This record gives sequence, C-alpha cells and structure tokens, in this order.
Amino acid sequence: MTERTRTTLHVPAGPGRTSIPALLVCLGAGISGAAAQELEPRAYSPNPAGVNFLLVSWTHSTGDVLVDTSLPLSDVDARLDTGSLGYGRTFALFDRTASLTLVAPWVWGDLSGDVSEARREVSRSGVADPRLRFSINLVGGPAMAPAEFARRKPRTTLGASLVVVPPIGEYDPDKLVNIGSNRWSFKPELGVSQPIGRWYLEAYAGAWLFTDNDDFFGGSKREQDPIGSLQGHVSYTFRTHLWLAFDATYYRGGRTTLNGVRQEDLQSNTRIGLAFSVPLGSRQSLKFAWTEGATTRAGGDFRTVGVSWQCLWFD
Repeated sequence: MTERTRTTLHVPAGPGRTSIPALLVCLGAGISGAAAQELEPRAYSPNPAGVNFLLVSWTHSTGDVLVDTSLPLSDVDARLDTGSLGYGRTFALFDRTASLTLVAPWVWGDLSGDVSEARREVSRSGVADPRLRFSINLVGGPAMAPAEFARRKPRTTLGASLVVVPPIGEYDPDKLVNIGSNRWSFKPELGVSQPIGRWYLEAYAGAWLFTDNDDFFGGSKREQDPIGSLQGHVSYTFRTHLWLAFDATYYRGGRTTLNGVRQEDLQSNTRIGLAFSVPLGSRQSLKFAWTEGATTRAGGDFRTVGVSWQCLWFD
C-alpha cells in the first residue's frame, strides 16, 4: 500500500533522501514558471488619457507542474490560488497614450507528487513577486481626453509594453518550494490590434528574460533561458464592456541550468482559453476567464479559472 506522508522543506541531505529534494525542485519550478502561460485579451486596446483603474482578481489553478522525465516521479500536481490587487493609470507621453500598472499578488497552494511508493506534499502561502507593467501605443493611439476618445473612429493600433517582476516575494534559500523567485524577470512585448466591426483581432509577440538565482537551495546557482511567446485573440463585442474572447498562446524556451549542468526541461507548449467581460454599470465590470493546456512538451500543464473586478474613474 502506498505510504502517505507530509514533509516540510527542511530535509537535510543524506543517504536515501536525495529523491525528496528532486521532487521539490519540480514543484518549485511549477510556481515560478506559470507566468509564461498567461493569456491577456485586449491588453493593448486603446484608452483615453487620465483614466484610473482599480483591479481585484482571484485565480485557481490545478494540474501538473514541471517534471524532469529522468526522475522517478509520477502523479505530480498542484492546487494554487492567487488573489491580486492592482492599480493602473493612463497618461499622455510624447502625445501617445501610455499606461502604468502595478499588481500585488498573494499566493497559497498545495503541491504533491509520488517518489517511488511514497507520497510527498508541501503547502505554501504568502506574498508573491509583484508585477509592474508599462505600455504605450506607438501607432493608432494618440493621447485623447475622454470626450474626444468617445468620438474617435476605431482603427489599427500597435503597442509596446515592458513587464518587470522584482524579487520581493517570500523566499527562503533553505526551502526548495518558494512563492518568490529570488530573481528579476522582464518581458518586452509588441501587440497589434485590428477592429473589424464588432470583432476585435489581436496578436502579441514577446519574451520572458530572467536573471540568475544565485542563492538557490543549498547555495546552488540556477539559470534559465528566455521563453519566447506568441498570443492570438479573437473577441466579439455585444455592447460596451460586454465581450467574449477566444485566446491561444504558444511559448518555447526556458531550459534551465543548475550549477552548470543543463537540464532536459525545454518548454514547447500551447494553451487555449476563453474570457467573458460583463459590465456592472458604466464604470465597473467583471471578467471571467478559463485557460487549458492544449499541447505540453515540458512545463506546467495547468487548468486555470479566474474572475476579476475592475473599477475605473477619470481625473
């Protein structure tokens, strides 16, 4: 019969215990790698200058996490919940519409997996790394006051953005499963949007870039290659703030190196999803989202559902 035990991450190295850290390396990688799988419809849709946004969101993810196929592991899974509070603002920059958004997440979850005939589990909760996003419309998005913006004719837009994730989340080098990543992450991206009547077509191309984690478990050094990503979105607007979007993404890369040893964990995956936005009056809305792994070579294969509330006001 399979033994079911519970363990913390203060497991000392020693004979017969090397498989436990191996399992937890996989679980920890699942937390930090989830950002590459995100789907964000209407991330570059134009807005007037001088708009403030308040965002409260919750997501629930279940599924597999990153597994090195050379390890004796099976039935690895995670149940992760994330609550986020965000604030954003649009403004004029060089006569273009720009925005700055800060999101602060809190994560709690349970992760488990089989090592030989023993079931190992770990739970974590705490502050995760925040995200700061700057974006600007390069083509088709001149800065406009709200009244002028309401009279504009929708047209093709090209935007650029940079996401910065500083290593502020909870991190302990004596633990292999951490909520924080102990490294900086950056994502430059370009996005083009094309309105066609009530339809809205979007395509994004970007890449996640990572600094090294020089204080990984046991004083190790963990490096990760960039992860390139492509996103496509097709949405239909029924009326203002009431729209439905189909989403898809492909991402590749992210192979890691631990103390100079290359790992066999190159990611080459696709995900699909749906998003549905419902207005709550003229300045509030709810957005429901679902994403699912379509093909997975390596990396997290999560199913995620979420809901977010947004409120906006003008200067």
